[in-house]
Amino acid sequence: MKNLALIPARGGSKRIPHKNIKPFLGKPIIAYSIDVAKQSRLFDEIIVSTEDKKIAEVAKQYGASIPFMRSKEKADDYTPLNEVIIEVKEKYRSIRKTFDYICMILPTAPFITVGNLKKGFELLKNSDFDSVRPVVKFDFPIQRAFRLKDNGLVEPMFPDLFPKRSQDLEPAYHDAGQFYWMKGDKDLSQNKGAFEISPVLAQDIDTPDDWEMAEAKYKILFND
Repeated sequence: MKNLALIPARGGSKRIPHKNIKPFLGKPIIAYSIDVAKQSRLFDEIIVSTEDKKIAEVAKQYGASIPFMRSKEKADDYTPLNEVIIEVKEKYRSIRKTFDYICMILPTAPFITVGNLKKGFELLKNSDFDSVRPVVKFDFPIQRAFRLKDNGLVEPMFPDLFPKRSQDLEPAYHDAGQFYWMKGDKDLSQNKGAFEISPVLAQDIDTPDDWEMAEAKYKILFND
């Protein structure tokens, strides 16, 4: 059984320039994803898909390989992750190489744990799902959401459900934005499964404020 860890890291981040290799508490943030993949001992290869030479150099320094550079066509703001996976698999097939399982690990996810990586892998192996990802429960019922109008007026988005007690509303979940396991001959668009992780171990990092919050949170969770 052969497993591939694929870390997609393009160089064109707008809100946080060179976000994927920006120092996060002393080392490039992508290094956390590479490290957890290595520590898990689940993978035969750990690669980074990038079109950026600087990212490629940093990835190699921390133990990932760059068997081929990503095409420019698959490195813009609008390229879905699924397209990156397809390109990588096609390039491996061109050298007659395939994998039983692939895990796409995002490059800005320092809260990934080895335990959750293994949990996702076991769920995928022991189920009929084609792909598996960690999810987090919304901490407030989404059925109580409002629209905010330009004039300051608020309107309930789900007026029929608004009068219900919160305990009677169905829980809702969102993607933790950390990793995606999939069978080697499948992709992320097919039969999807998920497992819940603690919201403490999830953090979006899209803005400078998010970055500061993530560093503060990481210090509390993982530093002595």
